Amino acid sequence: MNDQSDISMKTDDVLRVELEVFRTDHRALDEAISQLVEARTSDQLTLRRLKKQKLWLKDRITVIEDRLTPDIIA
Repeated sequence: MNDQSDISMKTDDVLRVELEVFRTDHRALDEAISQLVEARTSDQLTLRRLKKQKLWLKDRITVIEDRLTPDIIA
């Protein structure tokens, strides 16, 4: 099932819970990436995978926020 149809079938309450989980995971990945960079002994492949996962989470967060934010034309 694609991401858009998956989101459209979920209630706002479920999306809010997922949003918080994704935000927490995003922050944790950010900290992990920072620690790996500071250690300077990090595996570049691992670092790249973490960054890709972080970007995926950011995209999901944006999609959910857009769904939860009403379109109000001022």
